[in-house]
Amino acid sequence: MKLLEQLTTTPSISGREHRVRDLIRKQIRGIFDDVSVDALGSLICVKKPTKKTRGKPLRVMLAAHMDQIGFMVKHIDDNGFLRVNPVGGFDTRNLFARLVTVCTDARSAKGDLLGVMNPTVKPAHLSTPEDRNKTPDIGEFVVDLGLTGKQVKSKVKIGDMVVLKAPAQKVGNMFVSQCMDNRVSCWIAIRALQKLKVHACEIHCVFTVQEEVGLRGAGTSAFAIEPDVGIALDTTLCVDTPGSSGDQQVTKQAQGAAITVMDSAFISDLDLYEEFERIAKAKKIKHQRSILPRGGTDAGTLQRAGSGTRVLTLSCPTRYIHTVTESVHLVDLHACRDLLTAYLAQA
Repeated sequence: MKLLEQLTTTPSISGREHRVRDLIRKQIRGIFDDVSVDALGSLICVKKPTKKTRGKPLRVMLAAHMDQIGFMVKHIDDNGFLRVNPVGGFDTRNLFARLVTVCTDARSAKGDLLGVMNPTVKPAHLSTPEDRNKTPDIGEFVVDLGLTGKQVKSKVKIGDMVVLKAPAQKVGNMFVSQCMDNRVSCWIAIRALQKLKVHACEIHCVFTVQEEVGLRGAGTSAFAIEPDVGIALDTTLCVDTPGSSGDQQVTKQAQGAAITVMDSAFISDLDLYEEFERIAKAKKIKHQRSILPRGGTDAGTLQRAGSGTRVLTLSCPTRYIHTVTESVHLVDLHACRDLLTAYLAQA
């Protein structure tokens, strides 16, 4: 789990994927035949077929987005407090009393500053019941760096990246960290391709950018690659905790890899997800079907790129998505890795 810990604790919000891209490049040495970066910043890694087939090999594109939700500094007041602009979707109920990292250099951790994020509300001792029942808007949150206004303005700039700070750790049979969405899929892609020894398909593994702000990177990459098959790798909701009803359970933890039938951005190719199911059953890999009523993955833009692509999303069930305690079960994590490896071996 060391790699997953490194991936989930490396700040890289949408449009500022520099640090995690550098980390992934180091981790994939020796796996691929060609590695490049496109104009938007997606990391495109090509693995050529290891065995010959009749005719042109199937071209498979894997899309694992490497960006995370976060913030950018939008204002610095004279007392040194920062106001931030969200990059991606947040539930503000999860932002109270959080430690954050303010990254003054998108490429290096040398200038990182530790801060405290809180809403501009009265302390509990001074607040009324009405105050305590109100959920603040994102615009009401400030970041306190514990420095004077002059010190802050000498270090921090408008547009600097801000991410929530939280550890990565094993909890029971789960691995818990911030931004498992979607560093867990970067891990799945790397580990699956390390396991893959013989394959007839041409694999284009793309660690995409800016998924959290509109599925952007996968679209431009797919337009250039023109894949025959597109597999988006992502997390999905694991709604199996107290307070949720059975019909809301998009997936259940420890029931295996989620083969997505549809979400609000795409519908999986029928032949493709039936093929994944056949492979899972034959290899005795735990799996489950899922439908996500709201939200989408890179498959949504990959499907419509160029003249169109047959697509599917392979998802890792994740509890508490878009919080600092995103949680994946090791059974589901390994099932996703094994199912992806098995598909690529026979594609």
